[in-house]
Amino acid sequence: MPPLRRNAVAWGALAALGIAAPFLVYPVFAMKILCLALFACAFNLLLGYTGLLSFGHAAFLGTAGYVTGHTVKVLGFQPEIGILAGTAAAAALGYVIGSLAIRRSGIYFAMITLALAQMLYFMFLQMPFTGGEDGLQGVPRGKLFGAVDLMQPLYMYYFVFTIFLAGFWLVYRTVHSPFGQVLKAIRENEPRAISLGYDVEKYKLTAFVLSAALSGLAGATKSLVFQLASLTDVHWHTSGEVVLMTLLGGMGTVFGPVVGAIVVVGIQNYGANIGEWVIVITGTIFVICVLAFRRGIVGEIAALMKEVSPAAAEGGGPDQPGPRKPASRTPGVT
Repeated sequence: MPPLRRNAVAWGALAALGIAAPFLVYPVFAMKILCLALFACAFNLLLGYTGLLSFGHAAFLGTAGYVTGHTVKVLGFQPEIGILAGTAAAAALGYVIGSLAIRRSGIYFAMITLALAQMLYFMFLQMPFTGGEDGLQGVPRGKLFGAVDLMQPLYMYYFVFTIFLAGFWLVYRTVHSPFGQVLKAIRENEPRAISLGYDVEKYKLTAFVLSAALSGLAGATKSLVFQLASLTDVHWHTSGEVVLMTLLGGMGTVFGPVVGAIVVVGIQNYGANIGEWVIVITGTIFVICVLAFRRGIVGEIAALMKEVSPAAAEGGGPDQPGPRKPASRTPGVT
């Protein structure tokens, strides 16, 4: 199947699944998957396409949630204004943290992001407007543009789904743009990208801020879905979960983080009855995936399709004929 047709099929399947989801599963569960899938896609933009591993991405998710909750609940603005405020706050925080972190690479970059995120966690724990350990509760969903009542589950779901599609499309376009190609070049060989004249630090910082903004968009939306902004979203454990989603689904693939989010959130939701054992099950699945499917679920499927496609082309088919036999060089023989 040609790549263009394959992408069209994938987008169509994603749209159809998203439209039908609230009629197949509990709407709040579906909205949680969408929020965390967008979060994982934002993280994958940084790790999968730029090669930067951040252990502090939960800081952007949680910061946007608190800012959105405070803007909507305390200041009384409409939900769309709250989401924009939370996204802007996460982008600004991403610029500050990114400016400090991109000066280093590898494990040092990861440790800087983790340290700064933990500092932010303890700040939110002490700040009065966050509600401390109880979190910012009772965040109103309000009315979208003053007309659409988001307290209705279906209205809220399709609003979240629209936000997810917009964020997912932005990631897709970024990856397939000239900017995205430069990010891939930096990931593969940074010294070569520098020798070609690219300002590598500028590209890294831009990718970091964009990833932080999309993470903030996910966090702001999540705070409206659950009507709660809590310390859980800022904790390092959430940063670890998004790494798990990305690696499980397929790092460096567009649809991989979405699949990873569905798997991880599904295990957490349907395995809640077995208590702490759900962590053991999730860890076991992750270890098996890393050992047996190192490219992730979507990565392995894509690799399998690439192997099958040349074989189908050699054998011929209704859309593509098999290889033609070379013409005989003997005169008079056809």
